[in-house]
Amino acid sequence: MSNLNILVVDDEDDIREMLLMVLNNAGMNVIAVSTAEQAQKSLEEAEVDLLVLDWMLPGISGIEMTRRLKMDPRYNALPIILLTARVEKTDRIRAFEVGVNDYITKPFSPKDLIIRIKSVINISENLN
Repeated sequence: MSNLNILVVDDEDDIREMLLMVLNNAGMNVIAVSTAEQAQKSLEEAEVDLLVLDWMLPGISGIEMTRRLKMDPRYNALPIILLTARVEKTDRIRAFEVGVNDYITKPFSPKDLIIRIKSVINISENLN
């Protein structure tokens, strides 16, 4: 799992900083930004293996960004884990319908996130 490039998109500074620390400590390379627009720019500038994306972002929501990425041939295979405070079953269904690979509700365990990242990466590698 080392040398894994993770793009984290969350507008909450505390969560973004915690994710940066936890994922770096797990041996992953992390780019952390606060908006979908910054994320798009990061995707164009760096090779990213997985996106950890908040649903409720300023401007373009995480769900809308997922929809756009899944329609773009450059990024449609990019694994996406949606990290959100939204806990309704309908939200979870909508997220999977637009193409997320996993859905984690806040608050969450950092260890759970790392396990899910490894699982999603292993699944996507086996599909390619």
